[in-house]
Amino acid sequence: MKRVLLTGAAGGIGLRMRRELRGAFPMLRVSDMADLGLAGPGEEVVIGDICNPDDRKRMVDGIDGIIHLGGLSVENPWEDILRVNIDGTYRLFEAAYEAGVKRIVFASSNHAIGFYPRGRILDGSERPRPDCRYGLSKVFGEALSQYFADNYGIGILSIRIGWCFQKPETPRTLGSWVHIGDLTRLCRLGLETPELHHEIVFGISDNARTWWDNTTARRLGYVPQYSADQWIDEVDASTTPEPGNAVALGVQGGPFASEGYRGDPARVLPARSTGEA
Repeated sequence: MKRVLLTGAAGGIGLRMRRELRGAFPMLRVSDMADLGLAGPGEEVVIGDICNPDDRKRMVDGIDGIIHLGGLSVENPWEDILRVNIDGTYRLFEAAYEAGVKRIVFASSNHAIGFYPRGRILDGSERPRPDCRYGLSKVFGEALSQYFADNYGIGILSIRIGWCFQKPETPRTLGSWVHIGDLTRLCRLGLETPELHHEIVFGISDNARTWWDNTTARRLGYVPQYSADQWIDEVDASTTPEPGNAVALGVQGGPFASEGYRGDPARVLPARSTGEA
């Protein structure tokens, strides 16, 4: 990879990943609708909207690989999710193919499988169980990635990103936490691993309490350098209640599963035990 595009570069993850990627490639093009400041050494800045065809063309022109973080990163009205995360992602992939892009890293989310009960170990091969409209859009993105890999020959890595903040704050995030350095390391594998078709992996660090089996990522060469385990005692001793209703506390997606839930909690809640988050 000589010329790489990072979309969503003004977002919470994008800002930090931009710093991590400096110097990693001969040219890094950063893109977002928001102000990105001046281009640093080895950078290009493109301000634009993935939903705008002219902007998309400028973003992908001359690019070898894409890390696609752009889009709505939390729950939103369906009309916005449809326009940005679903149609916008499809249009970006289409533009990437037309521009000759060879690799894409798609920022999926743990909310694509957020309605699985806590304690159930997942390896990425299970059918999706999204916990919100945002999660549903990530299921679409994973299916879209498979489609573009199968039909157009683009190598794509879909990363179900966990909790990418400074540190874990709840029992749930002790398992889903990922350091930005590890997430960047995983994205680079998606761009650089030979013979990649399409794989789904989990964006997590080396956490003992995770529910996610990241064997596929490790097979690709992923060796996380960080772990949430250093905060286990602090989180266990905390008296701050975990956010979310009874449904959220029983499933892997946490509070994202709370909003708008209309079903029977007994159908998604697992049997509780003293060791379960």
